[in-house]
Amino acid sequence: MNIIYALVFFLVALFFVLAGITRLGVWKIERANPPVGEYKTVNDTKLHYVHIKNEGSADLPPIVFLHGASGNLLDQMSIYGDALKGRAEMVFIDRPGHGYSSRGPSSNDRPDGQADTIAALLDSLGIEKAIIAGHSFGSVVTLSFALNHADKTIGTLLMSPVSHPWPGGVSWYYNLTAMPVIGHIFTETLALPAGRRQLAGGTACVFAPNKPTPDYTDETAVRLVLRPYHFRNNATDVAGLHDFVSEVSPRYSEIKTPAIIVTGNRDAIVLPEIHSRGLNADIENSTLVWINNVGHKSDHVAPDIMIAALENLAGASNDLMAMRDALEAKVAGDSYGPVENCFDNEEFRDKIRMELEQKTVTDS
Repeated sequence: MNIIYALVFFLVALFFVLAGITRLGVWKIERANPPVGEYKTVNDTKLHYVHIKNEGSADLPPIVFLHGASGNLLDQMSIYGDALKGRAEMVFIDRPGHGYSSRGPSSNDRPDGQADTIAALLDSLGIEKAIIAGHSFGSVVTLSFALNHADKTIGTLLMSPVSHPWPGGVSWYYNLTAMPVIGHIFTETLALPAGRRQLAGGTACVFAPNKPTPDYTDETAVRLVLRPYHFRNNATDVAGLHDFVSEVSPRYSEIKTPAIIVTGNRDAIVLPEIHSRGLNADIENSTLVWINNVGHKSDHVAPDIMIAALENLAGASNDLMAMRDALEAKVAGDSYGPVENCFDNEEFRDKIRMELEQKTVTDS
């Protein structure tokens, strides 16, 4: 019996030690990465955002940028904030429950609920219509915005999107974290110290085979996702994603506003053969820019193409394929990162391609 008491005491003590380490870690992360924008409460959600207004005569319409899973508004703002300043009114948003935004009501557990909250923010800022640009998970919110708020949508830029049901599941820690009680204990004790050790490898996988943007983790404050509150909301998003896209993907053909899809064929996070090619097939007024030897962070690796795509959505006629060819020549030799540890199984990808080709033949 004494052994049982000792074990219980040890586990309780260990919990409080790890919880203390986590609290200290949260304090350090937030001190190093304070909020950079403003707050506004819409749909019972306190949103943190950066609103870059026009300082002169803009040649582009308003643009809204939506970050992906594990991210925050700095991910895209660090690249496009200065690049497009003076050319467009821009809004960079911490999606509900991410960065410094509150989660808000349970409707924000779904991408369409987040799209509704973002639409309410635009209303409060006096922005009637905008181009919506989303990366990865942010593209699901972008698609929901185009579906449910077509009157506010000029067009969509979908950067390395996830959009359709895929074979397999998600990483174990997403499902674990999304569980009641157990998930809360995990995020309050182990997630932050363990996540710190995985940060460099995770960043390499996200960019692989391309080299990460210099000082990426510091410039984008990616460590914010390791905070328990943010980690749990991120896990809820990802754990529910497959069911959501299974439900909503049959509706993509309803999207009539123009869409430009930019993706890399070496994406180690999502399967572009399913998501990007699927979107291009589903959305009638869409253009697919398929870039060889580019990974999941096309928003950072191909910013010039993204800006040209935004210009095209506003009415320009840039040759995106010529720009694609030039970038492919530039990155042809890229082999950065531990690709062998990332999801980059060419045999599996070939199987998916064959299945898609067979389905196309059958459908026709």
